[in-house]
Amino acid sequence: MSNDRLIYLPLGGAGEVGMNAYVYGYGPKGRERLILVDVGVTFPDMDGTPGVDLIMADMAWLEARRDRLDAIFITHAHEDHVGGLGHLWSRLRAPVYCRDFTARIAAKKMLEAGQPVDEIITVPLEETLEIGPFKIRFLPIAHSLPEASAMLIETPHQRLVHTGDFKLDMAPGVGEAFDEEMFQAIGDSGVDVMVCDSTNIFSPHPGRSESSLPHAITELVKEAPGLVVATTFASNVARVRTLAKAGRAAGRSICLLGRAMQTMVRTATEAGLLHDFPPTIPAEEANEIPRENLMLIVTGSQGERRAASAQLARGSYLGFSLKEGDTFLFSSMTIPGNERDVLKIVNALSEKGVDVVDNSQGQYHVSGHANRPDLERMHDLVRPRILVPMHGEHRHLRKHALHAQSRGMVSAIAPNGVMLDLSGPEPVVAEYVDTGRLYLDGTAIYGAMDGIVRERIRMALNGLVMVTLIIDEDGQPLGDAWADCMGLAREGRSRKPLNEVIEDELAEEVARLPKKVLGNDDKLIEQIRRRVRSTCVDEIGKKPEVTVVVSRLSD
Repeated sequence: MSNDRLIYLPLGGAGEVGMNAYVYGYGPKGRERLILVDVGVTFPDMDGTPGVDLIMADMAWLEARRDRLDAIFITHAHEDHVGGLGHLWSRLRAPVYCRDFTARIAAKKMLEAGQPVDEIITVPLEETLEIGPFKIRFLPIAHSLPEASAMLIETPHQRLVHTGDFKLDMAPGVGEAFDEEMFQAIGDSGVDVMVCDSTNIFSPHPGRSESSLPHAITELVKEAPGLVVATTFASNVARVRTLAKAGRAAGRSICLLGRAMQTMVRTATEAGLLHDFPPTIPAEEANEIPRENLMLIVTGSQGERRAASAQLARGSYLGFSLKEGDTFLFSSMTIPGNERDVLKIVNALSEKGVDVVDNSQGQYHVSGHANRPDLERMHDLVRPRILVPMHGEHRHLRKHALHAQSRGMVSAIAPNGVMLDLSGPEPVVAEYVDTGRLYLDGTAIYGAMDGIVRERIRMALNGLVMVTLIIDEDGQPLGDAWADCMGLAREGRSRKPLNEVIEDELAEEVARLPKKVLGNDDKLIEQIRRRVRSTCVDEIGKKPEVTVVVSRLSD
């Protein structure tokens, strides 16, 4: 009997939506050969991660076992699956396998991060890769962008299907339709485990096709009296095509705004996936066209502050501005956590008199993820013994696991950091791994436990006082300390400027300090910090962060 085992370890994407990163391993315990499926990102918010640009899964566990990592696979080109590749590849240094369109986007990520583009290997759809103990084949699947893929992963003793993100769309517009016969055949050959998308497990109605949208969008654009602006996910090339064709059918010229959207459309065209995309015009030319004859398709459907949608809501973007009588369409869903940012844009547009249209009636957007009846159909086609839910918050994973069990499958919940042994008749928790997050902050990458974001939050919540004190050659204060206050009320209970109150209190405090405290930086700084914080509590009822700079003059 073999002592080899098949393990599954999510480092991101299980217990959350986004930041997908899934490890599979096969071999003797502790010596498994490993592969990584997806290297995604999630996006920050001002409450929990102020100032951060991107959030990625911490690869420390995998980095420590880099000598056993044989390959990285990318299932599709959404940011939450490929967005971290360029930033994290240097920590892993394994070849990256993906299909053509995804490879083109992955190469751009690597190039932007200064990483070797020749590590990206384009895999033909029909090819089976033999990598270490694995045989791996990409399986075409419908999603909201071209060439999304599930994966068939085979070991000497197991067959596993990793669904990736998918929907049951027989007419997706761009990319392959869902191939029911292919998955039926895979199920007929026997599948031990399916690791399955769980995003829409709570949606009780069958999902709708992209082909159901053009008529409603065309009618909306035809009836709009002024300028029409539509926003969607930049990577949803099929939707961008749907919007553009609807705008043209309504008699309008089309202009794409936003670098990410232009890049995606250009890349899909270069890959031969957008044969019938309508002609578009540049922004300079679009500015000369009457409003009632123009449709803009823009980035920023999730309220991103620097994207085109937010800039149009705040004022203008590339010479375009919105006014009363214009129409703004959100052809998208709002990812949980982004509601407040989207609502800011909606209200700003409303103040301008713009008519805002969303998908509350289900006319202008379809999800790229399978709803519960579609998940059930996938269960029935593949018929795995074991179902492991992925891609969803914990509530999604739990609901999907319970639903699978009610339909006769064995199931287990594995949030980030829970390693499952999938070798036997039932999944068994093999290990708990410390997982975390990495933050891209400008050009720096640091961990969640480094304390930088925590310090930033404390400054945001409590304000900052900077105190400077000079000590002369004899160890005595050279004049009084001075204080700069940031993010704090200018005056407190005394009705005097807060910095002056602090400086008066410090003058009194420093004057009575013994020589041994004045001669010890650590003790001196701590005394000053305590006095500043107690003064601020008395004056404004807050304890700010306090930074003390002590400068000593030498002989």
